[in-house]
Amino acid sequence: MTTAVAASGTVAVPQAAGRVDVLRETYARLTEVLQPLVRLDVTSRAGGAQVTGERLVQDAALREWLVDMAGRRIADGHGVTPRRDVAALDVLHQYAFLATSAMSGPWFLERRVPWVGPDGIGYDAASGSLTVSPSYISCLPDDPAAGQPGVRVVADEEQLRTVLRHAVAHHLGPVLEEFRPLLRRGPRAVWGLATDELAESIWYVGRTTGQERRAVEAAEALLPGRTAPFVGAAGFRPCTDAAEKAAGEATRTRNTCCMWYTLGPEKLCVTCPRRNRG
Repeated sequence: MTTAVAASGTVAVPQAAGRVDVLRETYARLTEVLQPLVRLDVTSRAGGAQVTGERLVQDAALREWLVDMAGRRIADGHGVTPRRDVAALDVLHQYAFLATSAMSGPWFLERRVPWVGPDGIGYDAASGSLTVSPSYISCLPDDPAAGQPGVRVVADEEQLRTVLRHAVAHHLGPVLEEFRPLLRRGPRAVWGLATDELAESIWYVGRTTGQERRAVEAAEALLPGRTAPFVGAAGFRPCTDAAEKAAGEATRTRNTCCMWYTLGPEKLCVTCPRRNRG
């Protein structure tokens, strides 16, 4: 379930005076990368009927409705009614993968980290639209954007990695906590999921742009383990069998199971921890 985001649409970035050119540049290459999933445009901030991190945290009825819709979609597509925790995990995966991609993608491609608040990412499955509205962007001293409005400069690559981890944790943390009852999982499990989504969003961008090896190295430097609140490491390794090699040069074992195997034994993912236990 690494990139199982069933939508195509628009990723939008805000037209704030003095920042729009930096934001366009920051998201320009990510536009092509996410094209199979979403399209990126520059437009107004997140809000309206879109599902934002803030709404996911504050609106229990919305969470329940999204899980209901996911359950129906999975049943229609696979002929099996999923357990409710499996449907909830699908909802969380879809949002978390897009949200982390909106932050890790510019970091990997442009060495820029958008800081996105709880209401700064909005997703609408019906239209396939994703709106990204960063509060500011962090970059390195030699970035041409340094010194421009809405841009903060950090000293080096390690500090930029720290900013990215903090940005993702800040945005996803409250969402993970509110989904825990639906998932029937503890803090360690949901933060293991966050590690998986962050590592695999970078991996996806790398494979799509023909930079898988660099993406693997970047993800491992970002998530080496012992980077709380994230649980576990990126943990990539060379492929060792035909199933793994069909997906690329490298693979990993997820920290948490996506539970897709519950729909049928043939649904076992290449990166599934159950698979690697034999």
